[in-house]
Amino acid sequence: MNIRQTKLAELGWNEWFEERATCRETGSIARVAAVDRQHLLLVDMTGTFRAKLAGSYLHRHPEPEELLCVGDWVCFHRPPGSDFGVIDSLIERRTSLQRKRPGHVTGYQMIAANVDTVIIVQSCHFDFNLKRLERYLVMVAKGGAEPCILLTKTDLVEPALMEEQMESIRAAGIKAPILTLSNVTAEGVKELEELMLPGKTYCFVGSSGVGKSTLINHLTGKEGQATAAVSHTGEGRHTSVRRELIRLEEGALVIDNPGMREFGVIGAESGISQSYGDIEALAARCRYSDCTHTNEPECAISKALDDGLLQQEHLDHYQKLLKESEFHEMSYEEKRKKDRAFGKHKQAFNKSRKLR
Repeated sequence: MNIRQTKLAELGWNEWFEERATCRETGSIARVAAVDRQHLLLVDMTGTFRAKLAGSYLHRHPEPEELLCVGDWVCFHRPPGSDFGVIDSLIERRTSLQRKRPGHVTGYQMIAANVDTVIIVQSCHFDFNLKRLERYLVMVAKGGAEPCILLTKTDLVEPALMEEQMESIRAAGIKAPILTLSNVTAEGVKELEELMLPGKTYCFVGSSGVGKSTLINHLTGKEGQATAAVSHTGEGRHTSVRRELIRLEEGALVIDNPGMREFGVIGAESGISQSYGDIEALAARCRYSDCTHTNEPECAISKALDDGLLQQEHLDHYQKLLKESEFHEMSYEEKRKKDRAFGKHKQAFNKSRKLR
């Protein structure tokens, strides 16, 4: 590994990206640390700097989900006499985090890219919700990252309740590591810090108010500044209003993520299959391949329900997520077909005008 690769490795670069980077000969490689409207904050071997997308990139990638997000690796150049970098291309994403765009708009919204581990944060006190946790796990599985569950505010609940919550997670067939954390005593922070390795990227996701920003302030050594601490880059204030890549003193990289009120899944069949592997395994043992798991004979799902090996609520949520994903995916494909049809119509119209 040469000096450039070694320096970039501190920001999460590895051989996987090296094999796919078309700009590696020039060394003009950087990682997206923050996105502010049309401008981006990049970080490379020399430090942080502002950048914008080249017009050609915007022309080639018109869809919102094709725009850059925190964690992306990009190829860029600096025009002579300019302080801004110009981003020419996106290096293939190794992993991604995405959700259905909020509201009735179809399509994806990118949350973060090239994340090694996603830490799903839920509060034991008021936020604990098994169905929401399963949704996050589906998103993580679909994007290819490793999941980890962090239960916070353990000091606000009785130990018996926390134990019950952890048992419900395991009963749902969830095998991801579970960590606990007291926001008052900081008990559990050491275990979390030991998990976070230099050069690896960790993204914190969860609802507002579960303690993500407080935790990240602790990890960055800015506990006394609450959620208004200045980030290590000096670019703006560290609040939970934007996603930002932060490098910790020990070398791990973290992405804080604003709380998400709405979290729809789209095109997530692969993630659902991984998150609900117990149900998929049972369904494979049904007599009929198209079994609906209702009244068919020799249905392994129905037998597991009768034997108490599978909870009806767990099955219901699995089926609900499948239907939701299929519905949003169908809407998304219909939108893309309409957009393509409109594009062809516009091209034909423009061509006819030129011939006049």
